[in-house]
Amino acid sequence: MDRLIAKDLDNAPARHGEAPGLPKPARGRKRDPARDAAILDAAINVLAESGYDGMTMDMVASRAGAGKATVYRRWNSKAELIVDAVAHLKHSQVDLHSLPDTGSLRGDLLAMLKPQSAEEGERKMRVMAGLASVLLRSPQLAEAGHAAIVEPWAMVNRVLMQRALERGEISANADVDAACQVLPCMAAYRALVQRKPFDLHFLTAMIDGVLLPALGESKSARDEAEQ
Repeated sequence: MDRLIAKDLDNAPARHGEAPGLPKPARGRKRDPARDAAILDAAINVLAESGYDGMTMDMVASRAGAGKATVYRRWNSKAELIVDAVAHLKHSQVDLHSLPDTGSLRGDLLAMLKPQSAEEGERKMRVMAGLASVLLRSPQLAEAGHAAIVEPWAMVNRVLMQRALERGEISANADVDAACQVLPCMAAYRALVQRKPFDLHFLTAMIDGVLLPALGESKSARDEAEQ
């Protein structure tokens, strides 16, 4: 755990309802993976709603339907819990071998923005926004957030763009490594800096007005994709 975060948590007075002084229980009880997952999911939801500074371990326990002793038995601090919770987001990533293949990059990118995917993406950005107060103080949390939220989205885009490159749909000189980061980074900026939701309209505008022109997609390819 980063020293600044650990020091902050160790020295700060307990929030109402938290019990940082709970004794560590004897080890040896087998942990229930399903219970762990429920607590981590609850932590992510509370983080997205209340932010890192506003959330408490008791709030997480209540959301998960667990006793606070159960939470403290697994994680000694809020920071430890959040590092694991953010990493837990990676467990539900998209299978790169089952991505949509509509025959055009635009079609593939839009197919990835079906309502449930867009909703999950916005939830993840709310998590990133919830971490905003500690990202600069904690490189570990910043790296965990990038690995769980930004990089998986970029990986999907990289696969879709590589297909388009192989089809000759985009310029052979297109910088795919940079372009695959555009959508997740713009979404992160909108969530973290502008504090605005990103929806299908916003992402479609980014695809048509920024991403595809930057990749050198031919007008004929775009017209064909929009038909």
